Amino acid sequence: MERGEQAMRVIAVATQKGGVGKTSTTVNLAAALTLGGARVLVVDLDPQAQAGTALGVNLAGEDQLARSLGWVLQARLQGMRMPLESIWYDRSDLLADWEDAGTLHLLASEESTMTAAQDLIHKKGYQSTPVLRRMLLELQDHFDYVLIDTPPAVSSLSATALAAGDYVITVCVPEYPALKGAVATRGTVSYVKDRTGGECDPQYLGAVLNRSNPPSKWKAQEVNIRNGMLDAKLAPFLTDIRRDERISDSFAHGVPSVLRFASHPPGKMYGELMWQILGRMEQPPQKWETPDRIDGEGLR
Repeated sequence: MERGEQAMRVIAVATQKGGVGKTSTTVNLAAALTLGGARVLVVDLDPQAQAGTALGVNLAGEDQLARSLGWVLQARLQGMRMPLESIWYDRSDLLADWEDAGTLHLLASEESTMTAAQDLIHKKGYQSTPVLRRMLLELQDHFDYVLIDTPPAVSSLSATALAAGDYVITVCVPEYPALKGAVATRGTVSYVKDRTGGECDPQYLGAVLNRSNPPSKWKAQEVNIRNGMLDAKLAPFLTDIRRDERISDSFAHGVPSVLRFASHPPGKMYGELMWQILGRMEQPPQKWETPDRIDGEGLR
């Protein structure tokens, strides 16, 4: 993965169902990209600030609120220019064990300032939805990839995240409510261009099946979800992310599991998924490879 060969690409990881592993998907894909030599920015647009926690950053105290992305979004919406370079966190120290790694930066979130930004975006209406995209485009010379962790609900912030993306990935788990949320997100992407007057035009890139089980442990619900993702044209990736306690445990350490367990299943799974994502960016949708349908006869 050579630097400087292409324009910066922005990927929003989105879903309308909480608790499916959106944040772990975001930070681990970001980490996988850095191990390939890329310069990566993680944008935490969720008021719960879980991406920050996953990267070892928690904003606390009045002196740190000024480094919240929510604060800068409010300032920009009110006509004040605050450079993102002044608030991002350099987390490249997490890559110290890899000689050829890229860089890893974070735009951190905080609940009160991000909630206030959400209210202001809502108040100003759809004309303010492209605000984050405009800000990120100012960083073209700094990063190869930007990954946005988005709120797990329909809101002005989630609309802002989709509008900021060149691409959108959704996340599902083997449960029926999660499939419904992924389908809703897939549909929402198609409205972004019209609602932003053509300024923003994200491309839907596919769905990640997270916390899946090995085939030997599949039951009827998981088979139905897998087939349902195909039926709903969610374009699931060939690689799904298996259940693994090391992925969630890594949050407590502030280090993505890809970096803690690079040569173990977490690192390998996200690495494979990352390459499939990059491959789809270079291909028309009709050439994307997806899993085969599964015959679930006899499963309970």
